[in-house]
Amino acid sequence: MEALENILNRVSGRNLSKPYPSKEEMDIVYKAALRAPDHAWLRPSSFIEVKEDGLDKLSEIFFNYGKSSPDISDEIAEKYKNAPYRAPMIIILVNSFKEHPKVPAIEQKLSTATAAQNIMLALNAMKYSCIWRTGKLAFNKSIQKSIGLNENQEIIGFIYVGTETGKKKQIPTLDIDEFVAYL
Repeated sequence: MEALENILNRVSGRNLSKPYPSKEEMDIVYKAALRAPDHAWLRPSSFIEVKEDGLDKLSEIFFNYGKSSPDISDEIAEKYKNAPYRAPMIIILVNSFKEHPKVPAIEQKLSTATAAQNIMLALNAMKYSCIWRTGKLAFNKSIQKSIGLNENQEIIGFIYVGTETGKKKQIPTLDIDEFVAYL
């Protein structure tokens, strides 16, 4: 029942501060992540942990991307520069595509997405909070290259991690019948 309570009560934290998980706690989080479904055991998921000075490096990567893009204003470039400081730790979700006759690229991405959900549930169980962010900074070849990814690798999101401060989001009441059909 504890596991179900964890799933049913997890919400994304908007305001995150220190402390963030220790190395020992993160080892458990990554073990949970690697229990995600993984057809043919291809291991498409990997993670880049960003904290302390790494936040400054990621900030510079985001800012340089913004400044080098003609369609991005100085104001937005500055917003990109500040983005990594929304939390004391970020986990970059990396998907590495591996050619396989029975496991298409989308299935490998879905494996990494489920690894992300396992990360979020493990953090919640440890009383930390997080939020998964995507968008222009995630789905971006320039940024992927700047952090050293190979051509077969891509970022599928950033999980911002820390201790939630402020008011916790309310969990909406949903009518299950609006989301489930039966054959």
